Amino acid sequence: MARRTKAEAEQTRQRIIDAARKVFYQSGVGRSTLEEIAKVAGVTRGAVYWHFENKAELFFAMRAQVTLPLIDRFDSTLQSGQEEDPLEGIEAALNEILSILETDATTREVFKIIKLRCEYVDEFADILVEINDSHICLAEQLTLAYQRARDKNVLRAGLEPRAMALDTSVFIVGLTQRWLSESASGPIASNARQMIRSHVALRRQDRQAGR
Repeated sequence: MARRTKAEAEQTRQRIIDAARKVFYQSGVGRSTLEEIAKVAGVTRGAVYWHFENKAELFFAMRAQVTLPLIDRFDSTLQSGQEEDPLEGIEAALNEILSILETDATTREVFKIIKLRCEYVDEFADILVEINDSHICLAEQLTLAYQRARDKNVLRAGLEPRAMALDTSVFIVGLTQRWLSESASGPIASNARQMIRSHVALRRQDRQAGR
């Protein structure tokens, strides 16, 4: 019986998160209320507060459900391409982010909320810190990949791995934001993979110079 109650509580929590995503996406985070989210979820306002202290905590739970798996897939793809050519691993990992956004509607909606439908002020200021921390972690993973590229003599001479990692992290964050803000036939969406290919190619050691 206790196990069933725990399962039901988890189902209710997930229903609230799903409802929050729909309301945040339609109305924007700032204009959304817990009362509206409770109505969409089919629960009482008290049930929302039983699971989440405030709207910021609910937003963070919604974000974590899609960003943590995405980070895992990015890291896995980045690592899988390290043995022979770390730059290929970087390119594949950046393309993996686009693939997830293209194929997973829930992830796409959440990223649109994060990037386009939320102001990070007041109770949401701490969430902006979390987002910035995730960008730092991204840069750290990319730094290791660029260091391996330098060790394998595929990184162009004179380029510093840490600087290249920061540049790539800013590039992919900006690219995905533009990708999310336009239609599927827009210039960024249509050329995103070529942009990634060019971005990585500019960091590659000239094959003649590397001999």
